[in-house]
Amino acid sequence: MKVHDSIDGRLREFIVSQPVFFVATAPSGAEGHVNVSPKGMTGTFAVLDPLRVAYLDYHGSGAETAAHLRDNGRITLMFCAFDGKPNIVRLHGTGRVLPATDPEYAELLTHFSAPPDTHGVRAIVDVAVHRVSDSCGYSVPLMSYQGDRDVLLKWSARRTDADLADYRRVKNTASIDGLPAYDPGSANE
Repeated sequence: MKVHDSIDGRLREFIVSQPVFFVATAPSGAEGHVNVSPKGMTGTFAVLDPLRVAYLDYHGSGAETAAHLRDNGRITLMFCAFDGKPNIVRLHGTGRVLPATDPEYAELLTHFSAPPDTHGVRAIVDVAVHRVSDSCGYSVPLMSYQGDRDVLLKWSARRTDADLADYRRVKNTASIDGLPAYDPGSANE
């Protein structure tokens, strides 16, 4: 393993070219569930500066990451090479959730080359990176990337802003451990 001072050119090129990455968070203390979530879709991840990254957080059935970030801010993002030279990059940091109603949201959105329809985005997760490391990845399997799934975009396209707000009220206000996640009126309202 090698620790780097920042997300430099080579590491930046590697992470932005990965079609999938993983986000890990956990609540404070010994209780509660650790969460790992896969993220993807072309254009939904951005390197903002050498020690700051962000990704678009689309609606989903859970809100563990948002709840854990509200609780303690700790987050790790992991990128694996599933083709080409083996490599794993981990970005350890402190994250915050910016719903669409946050004054910084619109400016941050300009850093993404996301799909033209961001209707289903409930927030941007902004991460101040404290540790950048990479390791061999020799045991990560070789797999072929066939393309992005469009299911989530189609799902959100069929819903109005009011539908998405109702969805957040029902499914995204608390984590599985009962920690507060999204405020019912916080995103896209």
